[in-house]
Amino acid sequence: MAEAIAAAAKALLKKLVVDTALDKEKRNKFLLIIGSIAVGLLFLLFAPIAVLSSMGEIESLDISVNFDESEFFENLDSQQREKLTQMESDGQAIANSMSVIGLREQIIKAQLIFFSYFESGQIVDFSGYAEIFRNENDEILISDINNFYGLEISYDDFMRSYVMVMNATINEYMFTDSGTKNCADLAAWARNAYVSCWGFQENCFGEMDKNQRYRCADNVGLVMGYLRYMPFEKAFDTDIDTLIYNEIGGLDTMPDIAGIGIFDGNNFGIYVGNGEVIFASYDVGKVVKSPVSDENWISWCTFEGVEYPQEVADKINEVQNPTEENTEEKSEDEE
Repeated sequence: MAEAIAAAAKALLKKLVVDTALDKEKRNKFLLIIGSIAVGLLFLLFAPIAVLSSMGEIESLDISVNFDESEFFENLDSQQREKLTQMESDGQAIANSMSVIGLREQIIKAQLIFFSYFESGQIVDFSGYAEIFRNENDEILISDINNFYGLEISYDDFMRSYVMVMNATINEYMFTDSGTKNCADLAAWARNAYVSCWGFQENCFGEMDKNQRYRCADNVGLVMGYLRYMPFEKAFDTDIDTLIYNEIGGLDTMPDIAGIGIFDGNNFGIYVGNGEVIFASYDVGKVVKSPVSDENWISWCTFEGVEYPQEVADKINEVQNPTEENTEEKSEDEE
């Protein structure tokens, strides 16, 4: 079955290379696929196929099937290979420009927009293109791109495809240090789950639900998913089966460090900065973000296996080993 699916996918891609150039709508969908190959993001390959499938364009495919890149390239002519080489160059230029200004988490979004809606050679210097992505409001972002480059990108259409793509993979660019488990990347993990519209499902840790076609996690699983995920292997370590946490103190003692856990006595949230928390909500049925003050959080905690900066260690020591001076300062604040 898997071989048949892989063969169908390869046949589809080969056909698209040759036959879609004249159909702009199909070409844009194809570029989402081929762009992923060109920039080395093979793990994104089957996400756009899932988009086409959801639109009734093709038969549903298993996104977990391996794709043979070398065989695909062997079936391209010199002109097609040259185009892919240029796309690879453009994709890397976008990644470099986004990294320089500290927007690595937005790289895939920037690449997808470029490969879907821009003509080859339309942008020479990607630094200006990257700067547009400083706007965190996606609707305004799409509007700015349309106005600046004279395009007519539909916000709803793009976000539908973007969420599908982000759901079908784990964004490798969100990690500041793939070799460690650290609080900054835990916060990025939570933000990615929120942006990608992960659903709530018991006993899930960020895996793709192949029937629903989106990733899921329960409340504990959102945190454990990060601890389980192995970026280099792009797989989850199922041997990690227990979430161990250390409850520190009330929220009034919590340092403003993204990646700290917060707790309501039953459920965990991940503090992501700016007074906001992300958590998997049973009631809402998905991963949500809200101001910390809007929920019933009562304390903050750290998670075993996650590295925290010295500021957190100092605060833990201060809370758990209060000095006479600290106690007096707290009493004055309460007055």
